[in-house]
Amino acid sequence: MTIPKEMNCIEITKPGGPENLVLVKRQTPKPSLGEVLIKVSAAGVNRPDIMQRQGLYPPPPGASDIPGLEIAGEIVEINADNTRFNIGDKVCALVSGGGYSSYCNAPVQQTLPIPKGLSFVQAAAIPETFFTVWTNVFDRGNLSNKDTILIHGGASGIGTTAIQLAKSFGAKVYTTVGSDEKCIKTKELGAELSINYKKEDFAEKINKYTNKKGVNIILDMIGAEYFEKNLNLLSVNGKLIIIAFQGGFEKKLNLMPILRKRLTVTGSTLRPRSSDEKGLIAESLLKKVWPLIEKGLVMPQIYGTYKLKDANKAHTLMESSQHIGKIVLTV
Repeated sequence: MTIPKEMNCIEITKPGGPENLVLVKRQTPKPSLGEVLIKVSAAGVNRPDIMQRQGLYPPPPGASDIPGLEIAGEIVEINADNTRFNIGDKVCALVSGGGYSSYCNAPVQQTLPIPKGLSFVQAAAIPETFFTVWTNVFDRGNLSNKDTILIHGGASGIGTTAIQLAKSFGAKVYTTVGSDEKCIKTKELGAELSINYKKEDFAEKINKYTNKKGVNIILDMIGAEYFEKNLNLLSVNGKLIIIAFQGGFEKKLNLMPILRKRLTVTGSTLRPRSSDEKGLIAESLLKKVWPLIEKGLVMPQIYGTYKLKDANKAHTLMESSQHIGKIVLTV
């Protein structure tokens, strides 16, 4: 396969709104040692992409300034020894940037074969959300089949993934969403209790439902706005796992619930972590989650697709929060 000297990609012309996402031509990248070059067929859209466009989440040193953290496509060049991949392999990958393009480099450790039976669009919706959920809910949270987990933002890409995985591993799942339609969908995915937070106080609802026993684990992407309620809902030895702060990141804190109930408050972000760390997550997914996907027990939920040139429209939809599941760009 001949690799063109130039590729199409989306550039952020300046921090601001979706209108600042522009299709341009750039030089096709060459893979560094330990990387593969992927001809991209599809790229997932995620909240960090929105934050990068707004100037709030710059790429880490050495990463591409092109947005996009997850891709699916075909390997066209390899610059690595002892890799399980060959030219022509169909793969998906977690990247630190550069996904909104027709060619993108990916570290070998962060590259995975596409699960059997999945399309490029479906595969592109996997890496960012599945890596995030696995490292937080399972590695940091140590979720077991005896646990009850509350997942905020249950209709998001992260939320729909977390619901399915937690349910598949035997946990009891509660979630919060922003519409009755989303309540129905998240219940279909495995949530036992789905609360429309615009109509009901989720803390009151869960306390009543559990007879004030609360939950063992909370996966939170809201941050400061929910912090106090989250602490009060956790049972003894419970864990609050924060992965975003859509409701702010500053809060006057009462430490007493943490001490009294021996709570753990933790959180993480993927992008700055090393390829070796991400590689360990990839191996866990390949071993423990890929079989579930290939059996159809867990599936990325695709809400809509847009062509690469219409990345601005994809961002507008994501910011509206009307979607359920993932938004994907096709290249």
